[in-house]
Amino acid sequence: MADDKTSSTKRDWQPETALVHGGIVRSQFGETSEALFLTQGYVYDNAEQAEARFKQEDPGYQYSRFGNPTVTMFEDRLKMLEGAEECRATATGMAAVTAAILAYVKTGDHIVAARALFGSCRYIVETLCPRFGIACTLIDGTDLDAWRAAIRPNTKMFFFETPSNPNLELVDIKAVAKIARDAGILSIVDNVFATPMLQRPLALGADIVVYSTTKHIDGQGRCLGGAVLGSTYFITKYVQEWVRQTGPSISPFNAWVMLKGLETLPVRVRAQCATAAQVADALTKLKGVTRVIYPGRADHPQAALAKAQMPGGGQMIAFEVEGGKAAAFRALNAMRLIRISNNLGDAKSLVTHPATTTHFKLTPAQRSELGITDGMIRLSIGLEASADLADDLNTALDAAYR
Repeated sequence: MADDKTSSTKRDWQPETALVHGGIVRSQFGETSEALFLTQGYVYDNAEQAEARFKQEDPGYQYSRFGNPTVTMFEDRLKMLEGAEECRATATGMAAVTAAILAYVKTGDHIVAARALFGSCRYIVETLCPRFGIACTLIDGTDLDAWRAAIRPNTKMFFFETPSNPNLELVDIKAVAKIARDAGILSIVDNVFATPMLQRPLALGADIVVYSTTKHIDGQGRCLGGAVLGSTYFITKYVQEWVRQTGPSISPFNAWVMLKGLETLPVRVRAQCATAAQVADALTKLKGVTRVIYPGRADHPQAALAKAQMPGGGQMIAFEVEGGKAAAFRALNAMRLIRISNNLGDAKSLVTHPATTTHFKLTPAQRSELGITDGMIRLSIGLEASADLADDLNTALDAAYR
């Protein structure tokens, strides 16, 4: 690829600028948009160069499972935004979580995780890891003493998401990361709900941050993807080898789509946060709504922490309706603008019933422990006008309680 003055690794750009120009390396054709390299393999000038590539003495590409120019541009842009030394993209968000955890821990190790996790993340630490002799302790992530008390001599990792899915519970990243660091433990944060526009876990002391880039980073419901970000040591020693040998590589096409999504991420997140705050306020006045959970509201149980570690309330809202599952289903089925989907972070507003979708595999007791009631509804705010969303919710809830 040709040299290009915009391929800078400049770190002092504002996020909006970095997300348009960061990581670009242009080919000899001088294309404006990032090039899409749909290739499986690469040719070498000679056998000696091929040998040098595999011995990592030559920095070029070998095979797109290991690395690809389009994927590299996506990784470079994301690490500039996050303030990370290195990044590796993966095929999905769950591939990123799995790589970050299993590439590092081994039989005999112990993980401490917040119990308020996305269902698949909880499966990894609670069900999959123990199959390989890796113990796990689930705790109340909001309780700093619980983190300290759960540490064992073989504890290697803390893992949590904040805000959590679906009840928007917050974990004090700075405090938990310090507990981990003081004990020589690695801390991993799933930052999907906040996005790097609202929360920078690495800057708050976490070691690793993971994303499902499928969500807000793509932002338009098109492609699957994930990413793991952290130190050069961790990414190259653990994650790179995991991706290379086990194969959860992102498609170059998907990486290209994600690159385009990053260009508009700041604009979308700002608009979605502003709308979410208005919709959350509107929900408190609607028929049948017994509780609204939104980190940007003063009545959120952790409003002070939300304000301290996030510059906005986010794009996600959880609310509860009286009448349990039956009433929640009536409300969901009566919505006409907001569509039912277990996805989130889209330009279109999406709604789901966590107890029967994202967290249905948990037992009733486990859901109760997490505060996931049969009347809880999770709402992902898109780019529609707030008045139209509020009207759709009002109409749907009126219909649900006729």
